[in-house]
Amino acid sequence: MASLRAYLGAYMVRSRVRGPLARARDVAAFRRIFEAPAFPDPKGVTYEPGIVGGVKGEWIRPKAGPGRRMLYIHGGGFIACSPRTHRPVTGALANRGFTIFAPDYRLAPEHPFPAAVDDVTAVWAAFSAEGAACVAGESAGGNLALVLMGEARARGLPMPWAAALFSPATDFVSEDGSRVSNAWRDAMFDPQALAAIRPMYLGGADPADPRISPIYGDPTGFPPLLFHVGAREVLRDDSVRMAERARAAGVETELKLFPVVSHAWQFAAGMLPEARASLDEAAAFLKAHAPHAPSGSPLR
Repeated sequence: MASLRAYLGAYMVRSRVRGPLARARDVAAFRRIFEAPAFPDPKGVTYEPGIVGGVKGEWIRPKAGPGRRMLYIHGGGFIACSPRTHRPVTGALANRGFTIFAPDYRLAPEHPFPAAVDDVTAVWAAFSAEGAACVAGESAGGNLALVLMGEARARGLPMPWAAALFSPATDFVSEDGSRVSNAWRDAMFDPQALAAIRPMYLGGADPADPRISPIYGDPTGFPPLLFHVGAREVLRDDSVRMAERARAAGVETELKLFPVVSHAWQFAAGMLPEARASLDEAAAFLKAHAPHAPSGSPLR
């Protein structure tokens, strides 16, 4: 059963975000909406600039001591946001025992596909060379996390030991399922907003390319995957179908649908019990699959 705060939070997102997103048509408008500050940076962690694999980003470290190593890939529709905007999530995960690097990968439309894929792959090549690590991301970042695992397999790079994926966008082709049934139920996204963002990222590329739509790739050999998604999201079936495909390929997979919550509800961990539950469960899942001892010292 959803909390009262989940209903209130979804109402606030619907009243303040959905309409402006539906009307936005240029990248500047989308960035103003996606990057508007809404939640404070969590305390108990440090935030420091860094460079890994030639890509700038941010280190988020728990003050309590070194944590398990994580690469967190932020969302923002591939066209907006940064490590700075995602501190409410990365800081919350750091407080749950992770030392995190969040890359500031290149954004579309100035840098369309495959720029973001190239950046996160370069980061992972350097990051994973320093020791075992996990991966997490939400929305576009969840997409890039899944694509990254395919790139790691293809290039002979180490795999993450596990991945936590919050409402990942996995399918740039299909327009059925929850894209239709949740078109009016989703508190954040009108399907028109997603349709406007898609060509900005594609830049003329084939949307069925598995490096754009990982649902069309082969997840054989992927590490354990955790999917969390809102039951009312238009992107619900992106997680459901991807989880089914991963299980069919023999990948250990967990999927949980949260009622009522809006897209990227993990940002609201300071006020929303469902956000704390999602982050707690993701942290527990990742730690349960971690190597027995922390590996190496994080790159600086």
